[in-house]
Amino acid sequence: MEAYTGFAGVYDLFMDDIPYEEWCRYLVGLLRDHGVTDGLVAELGCGTGKMTRLLAGAGYDMIGIDRSDEMLGMAMEQRTPTGAADILYLQQDMREFELYGTVRAIASICDSMNYLLEYEDLVRVLRLANNYLDPGGVMIFDLNTVYKYSQLLGERTIAENCEEGSFIWENDYDEDTRINEYDLTLYIRGTDGRFDRCEETHYQRAYTTDEVRRAIGEAGMEFVAAYDAFTKEPVREDSERIYVIAREKGKKR
Repeated sequence: MEAYTGFAGVYDLFMDDIPYEEWCRYLVGLLRDHGVTDGLVAELGCGTGKMTRLLAGAGYDMIGIDRSDEMLGMAMEQRTPTGAADILYLQQDMREFELYGTVRAIASICDSMNYLLEYEDLVRVLRLANNYLDPGGVMIFDLNTVYKYSQLLGERTIAENCEEGSFIWENDYDEDTRINEYDLTLYIRGTDGRFDRCEETHYQRAYTTDEVRRAIGEAGMEFVAAYDAFTKEPVREDSERIYVIAREKGKKR
């Protein structure tokens, strides 16, 4: 089954422990550090649009891009923040995304870039970003690390239960390919009170910082920085999530 089909309807329910507001403040701080205080910003892998809406509330004109029709359906059901421009949502695969013009910045968080299983796809997305950024524009994205997959997720099984539904998340990390497979079993309460079961399989790949730097260069972009998530400190061996900043180069200012 394609990822984020059955899970889409309960994604926000089970992800309610993610401190989106805190993550947004950090991301906005990075954007402002690099001169992006307003204007058009595109988010790749926007999912149900929670971060997209927060960025709109912070004053950016947002474009949300996701391949999942179900996730975008949830996003479009939510209200745009008062005083913010309407959010444009596009159903596109990030490996082939198209915009109507350039944007000041591109963001991708919640490990959306880890869903790129081939190094060539990582380069392809970065090359597209370079094409659609304003001169000197920035792309900011996060990644789960090799350490997180190998040491913290690995063979771990995670389960959660609540009144509206429950899930079982079983991880299987391959050290050679650095691909984490996780099988997700969902039990979702229907309108008749009974629970429907559905299953999804997700795959994510861990990239080293060196691979990311090389991919940025191959895409024609400039590597700016990589931080241990939610800080401005260098990436550590035990960093679980990192933030990467790349700059467009090649266009005339």
